[in-house]
Amino acid sequence: MVRKTLRWLVALALLTGALATATAPAATAAEPDIEERLLSIPGMSLIEEKPYPGYRFFVLSYTQPVDHRNPAAGTFQQRLTVLHRDVSRPTVFYTSGYEVSTNPSRREPTQIVDGNQISMEYRYFTPSRPEPADWTKLDIWQAATDQHRIFKALKPIYDRKWLSTGVSKGGMTATYYERFHPRDMDGVVAYVAPNDVVEHEDSAYDRFFAKVGTKECRDRLNAVQREALVRREPLKKRFAALAAERGYTFATIGSLDKAYETVVLDWVWGFWQYSLLKDCDTIPADAAHATDEAIWAAVDSGGGFDFYTDQGLEPYTPYYYQAGTQLGSPTIGFPHIERGLIRYGYLPPRDFVPREIPMRFQPWAMRDVDNWIRHHARHMVFVYGQNDPWGAERFRVDKGARDSYVFAAPGANHGALVSGLVAKERELATARILNWAGVASTTAEPKPLAKFDAKLDVRDPEREPTLRP
Repeated sequence: MVRKTLRWLVALALLTGALATATAPAATAAEPDIEERLLSIPGMSLIEEKPYPGYRFFVLSYTQPVDHRNPAAGTFQQRLTVLHRDVSRPTVFYTSGYEVSTNPSRREPTQIVDGNQISMEYRYFTPSRPEPADWTKLDIWQAATDQHRIFKALKPIYDRKWLSTGVSKGGMTATYYERFHPRDMDGVVAYVAPNDVVEHEDSAYDRFFAKVGTKECRDRLNAVQREALVRREPLKKRFAALAAERGYTFATIGSLDKAYETVVLDWVWGFWQYSLLKDCDTIPADAAHATDEAIWAAVDSGGGFDFYTDQGLEPYTPYYYQAGTQLGSPTIGFPHIERGLIRYGYLPPRDFVPREIPMRFQPWAMRDVDNWIRHHARHMVFVYGQNDPWGAERFRVDKGARDSYVFAAPGANHGALVSGLVAKERELATARILNWAGVASTTAEPKPLAKFDAKLDVRDPEREPTLRP
């Protein structure tokens, strides 16, 4: 009897389910596909989609005004990428301040919050450049407003919390975006962002190079740099042969000799920007008796002798234009090199931009940003590397700033990360990032919510040629 009752109940359940399926109304249409939602944004178009496990990755183009103050003055197409995790997750807005990578990658804050990531190419870096280019429209406010428009366009899709982030010039970009559009983001994580408040006061850099690392390492580097100028003529012959072989020209900087000296003077800076103290062992210990090949190889391993050619400089024209009009640029001395060995000295940005592009410096631009950050920063964390030259002049937060922090990772270079901070600072920064993103740590000690992915999580310093932030 019991078995019959059970069989009857099972049969009734199956019959009821079948009837329900037969009589139920058609299922509601599924939520629109994320690609469909992205491409429904006016001005948004698809360049390509690339697969990556657990994500969808889109390379997109978005129509932007050349001049946000006068939208009728023309438009250009700005590249961006979307690393789509889920609309229920927070979103990180990243920019390098240069070109955008068209391969899937995830920045540290994106891993920490296990979120989506929007990456934007900075205006005037090709192909995101108006034609013809009106260079007066390349400034920090116009670029911040590019970000603002992209945020406004995507916020209806990604409606949870947003953080902005960037490394080096990208960290500067995230900071300027917060200055001009402080209500957009719920938090900012700016990595190794220089802050050149007064253009012609750069003594902080001289103090940095007098103390960085160890005396033994500084002496090795300084000796090789000096020796490269002592051997200018034989090493220039090698440079000239390389230029002839590869078709390099020197119209912008002015001469091969000037390019050679600039590479050499950049070299020590570049070492500390991208290398660690342990790498001093790779530097010739006795520069005066080293071969020409050893001196050449050491200096070439920095920015590379090909950088100050026309071909090397051209992609970075937008950076140098901004450095010479708003951002400022460092100048350092060389007390270990006799004056007669240096012909040109540290060159200003004007020497790296074609002469047909006019430039005029605006000293108030960085003062305004610095003052705003000091007194009005909200939900911001700045991360620097102890041995990174670009951190010699850094952002600071004073009275009036709220829930904002400045940290330095011990022994780190231009690739400093939250994960490299001392324990208490790492835990505090991670906890604040999670809080700003509206998500909670799953462990007693705040840690990234997503597992490290060796392919997706880029951890090397963003290596721009030497002396570029």
